[in-house]
Amino acid sequence: MYHVNNLNKLTSVLITLILTIVLAGCDQDAEKNNQHTTWSHYGGGPDQTKYVKVTEINKENVNRMEVVWSYPADGGFNNFSPIVVDTIMYVVGKNNSLIAINAKNGKEIWIHANLRGLTRKGINYWESEDKKDRRLVFTLNNSLQEIDAITGKSITSFGNNGYVDLREGLDREPTSIRRVQAMMPGVIVGDILILGSAPGENYFSAPGYVRAYNVVTGRLEWTFHTIPHPGEFGYETWPKDAYKYVGGANVWSEMSADAERGIVYLPLGSPTFDFYGGDRIGDGLFGNSLVAVDIKTGKRLWHYQTVHHDLWDYDLSPAPQLLTINKDGKEIDVVAAATKHGFVFVFDRVTGEPVFPIEERPFPASDVPGEKTSPTQPIPTLPSFMRHEVTKENINPYLPDSIKRMWVKRLDAGKTGLFTPPSDKYETIILPGPLGGANYGNTASNPDKGLMFVMSQEHPSIYQLSKVEPPKVDLSADDVKKGLTLYNTTCKTCHGADMEGGVGPTLKNASQHIFYDEFKNIVLNGRGQMPGFVHIDEASLANIYRYLGGIPRSFNANRNKENNEEVLPEGPVVASGGIKIPADEKHVAPMLEYPENVEHPENRYTTGYGLEWENLMSPPWSYIVAYDLNKGEIKWKQPVGEDFEFVNGDKTKGAIVGVQRKSMVVTSSGVLFATAKGGKLYAIDQDTGNVLWETTLSNESVALPIMYALNGKEYLVINATGNFASDSYDHSKEPGALPKGYVVYALPEKK
Repeated sequence: MYHVNNLNKLTSVLITLILTIVLAGCDQDAEKNNQHTTWSHYGGGPDQTKYVKVTEINKENVNRMEVVWSYPADGGFNNFSPIVVDTIMYVVGKNNSLIAINAKNGKEIWIHANLRGLTRKGINYWESEDKKDRRLVFTLNNSLQEIDAITGKSITSFGNNGYVDLREGLDREPTSIRRVQAMMPGVIVGDILILGSAPGENYFSAPGYVRAYNVVTGRLEWTFHTIPHPGEFGYETWPKDAYKYVGGANVWSEMSADAERGIVYLPLGSPTFDFYGGDRIGDGLFGNSLVAVDIKTGKRLWHYQTVHHDLWDYDLSPAPQLLTINKDGKEIDVVAAATKHGFVFVFDRVTGEPVFPIEERPFPASDVPGEKTSPTQPIPTLPSFMRHEVTKENINPYLPDSIKRMWVKRLDAGKTGLFTPPSDKYETIILPGPLGGANYGNTASNPDKGLMFVMSQEHPSIYQLSKVEPPKVDLSADDVKKGLTLYNTTCKTCHGADMEGGVGPTLKNASQHIFYDEFKNIVLNGRGQMPGFVHIDEASLANIYRYLGGIPRSFNANRNKENNEEVLPEGPVVASGGIKIPADEKHVAPMLEYPENVEHPENRYTTGYGLEWENLMSPPWSYIVAYDLNKGEIKWKQPVGEDFEFVNGDKTKGAIVGVQRKSMVVTSSGVLFATAKGGKLYAIDQDTGNVLWETTLSNESVALPIMYALNGKEYLVINATGNFASDSYDHSKEPGALPKGYVVYALPEKK
């Protein structure tokens, strides 16, 4: 009996062990199979493919899609992309509140009010293995904070009494850094959050180091120095001690992760100053580079620089796409990066080797004192998705003759063409400008079929450098005049010469109802059709605000001026304001001069974005391009969007326009959903580019769409809280128009 009992115990142990191994394998398989079936992460998942597996919606029935419910929300966060976890959707609305709603019907569950300064594009979700600990992870102004995903209350055990100060560890005095918060929420893999930054793009802004934090504790796990320190790889590509005064080279937008391999792909932006690099001679790694980094350690695995010594603000801002392709009979896991200047670079995901050849080609040298351009730039042999030169032949034929003649003269007097360096002696007409080509949200893919989709816009910029005096932070009487100059070069085109409005809204008395902190958020991050002007420094922001009639001082806009209490919205409010952060004991002015004993050019130069002529080119200006990366070719190109003349019946002038920060959702059934200017929502055949279905939203959409499923039913969600531009038809005034909010589409119930 003794031996039998022991044998039974041994058998029981073996069975338990076998079951444990089998179940663990099942869990891993389930996790792998669960990939692309949920939308609990910005971009659909850490890989940022915007891809989702579907079983219900397909090419044959997509034209039956209809609105099944909507959740009203104000337009303060019209760039916000929701996430869905189980049966809960997390959205932003009601004057900067984070709101949990029922994903089946939109009923409110809880509201965390007054999160002014919340990450504008989206938030992260994390859960423990036993799912008992569930957290929403986000940045609030210059801090990293968390909220319990079930209760809606702040998690005070995180970081330093509930927050992490993101200004620390950037080779600058923390209190001198006015902003560091990125527009995007970063990416979570396991217990690690990898976070980018947006410290500004002027002289002496902070460097854009990429950092990883423990999601549970807030502990800093590692820092990747995007501007290398002495002894680090790439240090020799900069002047000595450049990290002490050069800023930028940051991931301000989307990054992608291969969770299975433990690699995060960092698409890095330009070093500062964007359009003049006399104080940063050299290629400047890791500016404008795709860098593969080990998620656990922060160690660089490989990199590729897509622009050497950038002078055109050609940030790598769209999410790198992770696909599997079949090239010459060989299956390759690749990472593909689309760029602002109209190219797609494709690399082996592990080794970093180019999958399609890239050639170093010569380009013109700069004639600006102190500047030294790179003699060559890398050009992929994959076909470009856009034009690169403004010529007399491709000027917009619908412009008045007087304007066309004026542009013929300006083209004769200036220079145009890819990588033509900005000059202080003449205009350079650059196509694309910094808002052209592919930008954040503008890439997606069908990773199993090797299809990559790129949204593009052909917007040129006109540059001419001029000498500038070192900036000041303290205002003087002359700063109002400086604000007027900045307004004329940056704001007037949209808001009118007298601030009465035009393409953009009126700014008369704007400073009386928009606090300075909110004004900065709008200018830097954008709102609606307005892009973010991330290069504008603190002094310039203050000058513009002063010109608008305001006093540029920080103020807690969550406070009611009458009773100094937070104003709470209606509904199930459970908390307000996030973690209250103590005021700085000291306040150091931003860095304005080069450190001692650092060699630097005698003068500083600057130029604006030069966006006054976005419609200079012949249409179409906006389109979706499908790349078949198995073959290395463009599969199709489909113009999208609509303008006012088109809606009103003048087809000859109805140019396809203005994708501007739109995005896509890719389904496994071959349907591509895309938003476009004019409130347009399309379902497009991934194989042909043909439009299968289209509809028009009651309000403009500028955020990333999402998809999710509940009980086998699939839903498409559009954040339609934006205003239509003056060159768009205002569909919000049509009979039966929905209020601003999150609009949810699905197939009708079967009868």
